[in-house]
Amino acid sequence: MNEFLYKRNELLAPKVIKGLSSRNMTGYYAASKEDALKLALELIPQGSSVTMGGGESVHAIGLPQALKDGAYDFIDRDAYTDKRAAMLAAYDADFYLSSVNAMTEDGVLINIDGNSNRVSAIAQGPKKVLFIVGMNKVCKDVDHALKRARNVAAPINAQRFGLNTPCTKTGSCMDCKSADTICCQFLMTRYSRHEGRIHVVLVNDELGF
Repeated sequence: MNEFLYKRNELLAPKVIKGLSSRNMTGYYAASKEDALKLALELIPQGSSVTMGGGESVHAIGLPQALKDGAYDFIDRDAYTDKRAAMLAAYDADFYLSSVNAMTEDGVLINIDGNSNRVSAIAQGPKKVLFIVGMNKVCKDVDHALKRARNVAAPINAQRFGLNTPCTKTGSCMDCKSADTICCQFLMTRYSRHEGRIHVVLVNDELGF
C-alpha cells in the first residue's frame, strides 16, 4: 500500500472508531492483517461457537483457519451438505464473522445480500458480531457507501459467483430484477441497541471487494 494512503487511513481510523462508539458499537484499529488476526483471536474466547457467511476479508486475515486449528467450535458452512442447517446454526452462535460492503466515516455499516442469511444474522441472532473491515471500505457518508456497495462490491461479487446479472457485463449497478440478483436485501446498521454485541476491526489494508 502507498505510504501516504497508509498514513491517511491511520489518521482516519480514530474518527471511524469514535463514530462507531457513538452508535453503541466498538471499533478497533489494526495496522496490518497480522495484527487484525491477533486482535480477533483476543476478542473470541476459546470454546466459543463461531460461524460466518462468505466474507473474503475474514479469510484474507486467516481467521477461519486459525479458528479451525484452535480450541473453538467453528461451524464451517462449506462442510455442511445441508446449507440451510448451517445457516440456521448461525443464529445461535456466540460469534458471527462478517465484513461490510461499505461503511461511513461516522460508523454506519452497509450490507447487501442475496440469500439474506448474512444480513439477517448481523441484525439479530448471534450473541456477538465481529466485522473485519479493510479501510478501503470506508466512505465519506451513507450516499457514497450505498454507491460503493451497489457499484463496486455487488458487481464484483456477482462476477465472482458467475451470476447472470446486468452488472457482470457493465461493471455497475443496473437496478435489475434479474433472477440472479444478489441485491435482494439492504441492511443499514446505524445503531446497536445491544451494548457489546457489534465489534468492528478496521484493518489498514485493502481487503475484500
